[in-house]
Amino acid sequence: MFSEYEQEVEERWGGTEAFQQSSTRTSKYTQADFAAAKVDQEAATEMFVIAYGNSYEVTSAQAQAAVVAHRQAISKWFYECSVEMQKNLALMYIQDHRFKAYYDGRVRGLAQYVHDAILAQ
Repeated sequence: MFSEYEQEVEERWGGTEAFQQSSTRTSKYTQADFAAAKVDQEAATEMFVIAYGNSYEVTSAQAQAAVVAHRQAISKWFYECSVEMQKNLALMYIQDHRFKAYYDGRVRGLAQYVHDAILAQ
């Protein structure tokens, strides 16, 4: 976990099962593990970039494959991410300027596309 956000994360989600699961998992990770997690996350994001860049509908097979890859990366490395949890994350991607900047920094409008694709599942 990134130290600059640790306090905020604990304040917001410290009492949740997802937070506990993520804390337990990541406490055992090496730098190589964190790097591998980032590779998986970036691969899912790149799938969204490709789907969006090719103007695929959010309900398309390509966009929905990105949705699945996104959820699987979270579940693999951090906590079991249900569809409902993923939909909650999608809201953050457009409401929290940091997440929005991450996605829109890749391609302008990507945050909304990711949100819409996740909600479309």
